[in-house]
Amino acid sequence: MPHAPRFLLAAALAVAMPLSASAADYVQAAGSSLAFAGKYQGEVFTGTFPDFRTTLAFDPADLSSAKLEVAIPIATATTRNDDYDSEMRGASFFDAGRFAQATYTATRFRDLGNGRYAADGELALRGVRKPVTLTFTWTPGTRPLLSGRATVRRLDFGVGGGEWADTGTIPDEIAVATRVYLKPAN
Repeated sequence: MPHAPRFLLAAALAVAMPLSASAADYVQAAGSSLAFAGKYQGEVFTGTFPDFRTTLAFDPADLSSAKLEVAIPIATATTRNDDYDSEMRGASFFDAGRFAQATYTATRFRDLGNGRYAADGELALRGVRKPVTLTFTWTPGTRPLLSGRATVRRLDFGVGGGEWADTGTIPDEIAVATRVYLKPAN
């Protein structure tokens, strides 16, 4: 049996390969939210993107193969204030007629310790692409949860330009928060 050592090595490698970590593929599940908050003339306003969609490949033991993709239909943005919503979807802010969708894509992930992670990605909004980092916690289980926060500088994307560019009226930094419940991709 001169080939026995090679056979044993090949068999050992075949058994070991499935044990290596690989990212699990997920899609967004019901109950997820994507929200934003800012101030207008000193008063806090909040809004949501109710029709956003998320796909995620993630395994904390293998961050090198992680990937996050979020599609955000701009016309669904709502603050539940008709005056704000019509202005926000208009040409001065999101310009939903010309730029129907924003996207966020991240392929670089970092372990921040204590169950916290960072996804260094790119936000595409109003035809502009800029880096945005999402910091998040990951709760595994039968219904995994990615709960994260980011800050978006609206003027970098031309959101609220012209007369709305005054950061005394609306600050440049807009807070974004998400809670994405996930299920295995089929």
